[in-house]
Amino acid sequence: MAYFPTWRLTNNATVLPDERLPTSAAVPMGIQHLLAMSGSTIVAPLIMGFDPNVAVFFSGIGTLLFFFITGGRVPSYLGSSFAFIAVVIAATGYAGSGPNANIGVALGGIIACGAIYALIGLIVMGVGTGWVEKLMPPAVTGAIGVAIGLNLAPVAVNQLKGTGAHITIALLTVLCMAMISAYGPRSTRRIAVLLALVFGYLLVLILGNGLGLINGIDFATVQNAAWFGLPHFTKPEFSWPAIALIAPVAIVLVAENLGHIKALGSITGQNMDRYIGRGFLGDGLATMISGSGGGTGVTTYAENIGVMAMTKVYSTLVFVIAAVVALALSMSPKFGAVLQTIPAPVLAGLAVSVFGLIASAMARIWVVNKVDFSDPRNLFTVAVALIFGAGDFTITIGSFSLGGIGTSTFAALIMYQLLGIGRRSEA
Repeated sequence: MAYFPTWRLTNNATVLPDERLPTSAAVPMGIQHLLAMSGSTIVAPLIMGFDPNVAVFFSGIGTLLFFFITGGRVPSYLGSSFAFIAVVIAATGYAGSGPNANIGVALGGIIACGAIYALIGLIVMGVGTGWVEKLMPPAVTGAIGVAIGLNLAPVAVNQLKGTGAHITIALLTVLCMAMISAYGPRSTRRIAVLLALVFGYLLVLILGNGLGLINGIDFATVQNAAWFGLPHFTKPEFSWPAIALIAPVAIVLVAENLGHIKALGSITGQNMDRYIGRGFLGDGLATMISGSGGGTGVTTYAENIGVMAMTKVYSTLVFVIAAVVALALSMSPKFGAVLQTIPAPVLAGLAVSVFGLIASAMARIWVVNKVDFSDPRNLFTVAVALIFGAGDFTITIGSFSLGGIGTSTFAALIMYQLLGIGRRSEA
């Protein structure tokens, strides 16, 4: 079998990964996938104080790298991962607004996380995924994911605090996202984050720039920004405390990507398990490259899987188009300047929604996999992990510190295995 498919031209209602649409249909489809990922890929770096233009640039680079490493056979877009938000904020002491002054140490941690993730990919390519599924069953992956969301709760609440106008706009942004997600057409639900961002932005324009009731948006930086130019890259710094905080996120990315590739196999009707190791490797390397230049850690996106499920178009070439368009946008400093004008109350509303959704979406793993909480092994694994994560339980040994995300991750992994000793012989 050739490394890359031949991509047969088709006009069928269902387009398989190794097929392609006519260019006139493929380009709009690629832009649709770009829109589906844009809300999360832009919001995540803004919440961490990263440059969103750089994040968009590396999302394009990462998607192309993933495409080549998987042989163009796994339809996926790689965008900013929300799993990094809590640990990056903890590692850098980010206050929640403006550029992150300590971004360098976060980048070092992101690179370390990507290296571990890539190494796991190489091992999976050699021996398969059985050990991953045994080490990280649904009870464990769900517990780690929910702990990350709960760990972020104080960050969201602190961003929400402010004047009456600040809180009102933030909560209206939350309500907008909820209404779109609950009542919007299926096509708009996929971009609920982006639409809520636009809604909040327009609200500030009307009430601030238009009516003068609140502080408006200052467009001076947008006017002064050039139309074309490279993003502003940042060098990483390697700090053991930051690496200890951020590197364990690799476990979350493994669980997330494993689920996404299995979901792709289900909706396409093609067994993609043989590409899981390559997928981990591609995602891990893309995260390392992103961290080396000032970007966020990246992951495959459920939003794009939703678009594919809706359109029945699974052609991997569509994601090449989306990546190229993302790279083109990132080459415009003016585009980046517009992103930097997103008002603080809008970001606060998005933080409340997104952080809560991290926890609730990961809790869905327990429901889908029918995790038995009458089993003390599952019950205590989840209980301890959630307390460590939500309470930000930190272990400090000398100058080394392991924060709530790390302690909850290791607690879930260790507790589940310890409570499984002797169970097989009892059965």
